[in-house]
Amino acid sequence: MTPRTFRPYDPTQLLLLPPVLQDWLPEDHLAYFVSDLVAELDLGPILKTYGPVARGNAPYDPRMLVRVLFYAYAVGIPASRQIARKLEEDVAVRVLAANQRPDFRTLSDFRKQHLAALTDLFVQVLRLCQRAGLVKLGHVALDGTKLQANASKHKAMSYARMGTEEARLKAEVATLLQQAEAADVQDDAVYGPDRRGDELPAEVARREQRLQTIRAAKAVLEEEAQAEAAVQQAAREAHEAERPRRGRPPQPPRSVPHPKAQRNFTDPESRIMPASGAKGSFVQGYNCQVVVDATAQIIVAADVTDEPNDKQQAQPLLTQAVANTGHVPRIASLDAGYFSEANVTAFAALGCAPLIPPDRQHHGRPVAPAPRGRRPAALSVAEQMRRTLRTTRGRACYAMRKAIVEPVFGQIKHGRGFRQFLLRGMRKVRGEWALICTTHNVLKLWTAFRRRQRCPDAGARRW
Repeated sequence: MTPRTFRPYDPTQLLLLPPVLQDWLPEDHLAYFVSDLVAELDLGPILKTYGPVARGNAPYDPRMLVRVLFYAYAVGIPASRQIARKLEEDVAVRVLAANQRPDFRTLSDFRKQHLAALTDLFVQVLRLCQRAGLVKLGHVALDGTKLQANASKHKAMSYARMGTEEARLKAEVATLLQQAEAADVQDDAVYGPDRRGDELPAEVARREQRLQTIRAAKAVLEEEAQAEAAVQQAAREAHEAERPRRGRPPQPPRSVPHPKAQRNFTDPESRIMPASGAKGSFVQGYNCQVVVDATAQIIVAADVTDEPNDKQQAQPLLTQAVANTGHVPRIASLDAGYFSEANVTAFAALGCAPLIPPDRQHHGRPVAPAPRGRRPAALSVAEQMRRTLRTTRGRACYAMRKAIVEPVFGQIKHGRGFRQFLLRGMRKVRGEWALICTTHNVLKLWTAFRRRQRCPDAGARRW
């Protein structure tokens, strides 16, 4: 029987011709799309930070580093050490880097140094999505999700416990110092009085450091409470100046932190807040907000706040969406957590029709019948909104909210694995969230490009 022949296989065979990086991946691969996209972006704010020619080793090209970061975030690999490993093992990342291998520290420092400039690229990518016809602003949806901070909730401490811990640590430090002094007296008796005894024992040093940390956190909470009390007092005085109050004067605002007010020692700007999608559980994190367009689930505005409540985020987000796109959305859908008369009035004043239920929607409960006849003139803002959401058109429009914005969070958190921030502090977290949202839009743009390439006729009609 003739033995089976196979294709030649020799792992030690040298390449006869120099390799061409463009031949390593399919033509419609995401890496090539990211490379072409970054070439269209204005990286001037990053390039001008390098200054004139100087001595020493030449730095890596910022365009290459931006391409690598965009691709890494798009495929869910944000950690700099993981990216550095992919620069050795992953063909797509090696193609983007032209086979160069910056180490993880270079990648991490580049991201931190140029975080503001990378954040500004969000609007540039959004404008490309608009030019591609992926943003119509006929219907947008606003929502938020809680993302875990780079800190454990077990490293947070309430103001009341800070006072208890401060007293306990002070007592322990005093006891340890007395023990150290007694030990010094005993050593002097044995070894003589010339021996040094001013070094703090390790136990005392550790407790002193923790005591200083707790005192600093208490001071910050007290400053925040005093500042908030001053703002409330000024607002109350202004209101009473317009409408004098009768009867007993109100109690002054609380200038001492609430006993349950907490501060985290790892990331002090993060907060403990209810976790998204897990009733009864809490997370040490941030509240991440987005405005999503219905046409292709493009994020048109994004922000991060340390407030667990969404109500105060509606107007700033819509204002940002208008500034980013240059247009006012026709309809905006929000869940009940955003409802307030001020929000409804502000949206309507901008020319955007808001759909915000005043009451929490309960799945499975029967919906009240659609109203008939002319709308009464004496309805409050909340009653008008309830009436609008009971109409056939109102129910149909609001039912689209979940299909517009919630899949975006699923794609970010489940599809790409972004469940926790890498950076700490509000400024850096906002920059990282902008990078996550920018690469989300890049993926949507790439999907639309591939669809157009595969179906040119349909693409021409849509684009």
